[in-house]
Amino acid sequence: MSTGFTLPGPPDLASGVRARRSGAVPGLRYRQVAPADPEKAAEVDRRLEEWARGLDLFPPAWDGDFAGFQVGRAVVLQHPAALDLDRLTAAGKLLLAENVVDSCYCEEDEGRGASRSGLAGRLVLAQSALDPYHGPPGFQAQWEEGMQADGPLRSYYWGLKDFAAVATPSQTDRFVHDMSRLHLGYLAEAAWGETGYQPRTWEYLVMRQFNNFRPCLSIVDAVDGYELPEQLYARPEIQRVTALACNATTIVNDLYSFTKELASDPTHLNLPQVVAANDRCGLRAAYLRSVEIHNQIMETFEEESAVLAAGSPLLARYLQGLSDWVAGNHEWHSTNTHRYHLPDYW
Repeated sequence: MSTGFTLPGPPDLASGVRARRSGAVPGLRYRQVAPADPEKAAEVDRRLEEWARGLDLFPPAWDGDFAGFQVGRAVVLQHPAALDLDRLTAAGKLLLAENVVDSCYCEEDEGRGASRSGLAGRLVLAQSALDPYHGPPGFQAQWEEGMQADGPLRSYYWGLKDFAAVATPSQTDRFVHDMSRLHLGYLAEAAWGETGYQPRTWEYLVMRQFNNFRPCLSIVDAVDGYELPEQLYARPEIQRVTALACNATTIVNDLYSFTKELASDPTHLNLPQVVAANDRCGLRAAYLRSVEIHNQIMETFEEESAVLAAGSPLLARYLQGLSDWVAGNHEWHSTNTHRYHLPDYW
């Protein structure tokens, strides 16, 4: 897992990789965007922190980390056409909840109760916070009580309720389905970690198509205040460009998280590490090859999106929303020096 709140390690890493550079990855294909409106970002952050503190979502070890994560700035950058602050805040709650579950349930950290062992049991209960249990009244009441048992469950349960208040039932169900995809990816990565399996590069990329940001990208229409009808969203070519956008932005996360993850766990799976193992090359060569893989995916997304957008104003709006999310998320990664530093490879 790679999207949690864990803060970056020191610039000099035990692996021998030095982290010196900040800013955009040289040679990376991305679209520049305007900086986030600081007042809007601050207001979203204020609302999110009030919500999170009210639900007691944060472990004590995270005190002080909220400002460094910059959730408000992230969602303002990712959703420049958002209809209003309520929808931006709803998107921020879902992003925050996903990171709480990832960090508290999935990362290998006994101090927070997180572990690969037993992850499936924790995640199936977490999925039920989004996809509710239905049964006899007595068991229903026990489930309701159980969904308030810890911060991760509370974050999912209440985050989805707030999103559903601004989204259509179809958009809400789309998000719930995408979260099950995310959880499947979490489980695959955990299983490989438990068994010591070294995935081939294509296998890793398949896993990351599930363990990625798709739940965030596929709500762009809801946040912008309209709906891409299910019959359009479900078309194979729309599913393909949605997946391409999600895959590109997830590799961006691998590239910017690289030194942070090496500092905390030198065996952590990310694309450069997997390329290095499969191509039998050094980390520098593998990192630069990973940039190329990202660029190929981005180019394909841009080309295929342009063709699809030309035929439908509604599709054009949705595809622009995907592109905006990818571009805004890159801006957040490349400017968040509290979390990310690039390796000294240039």
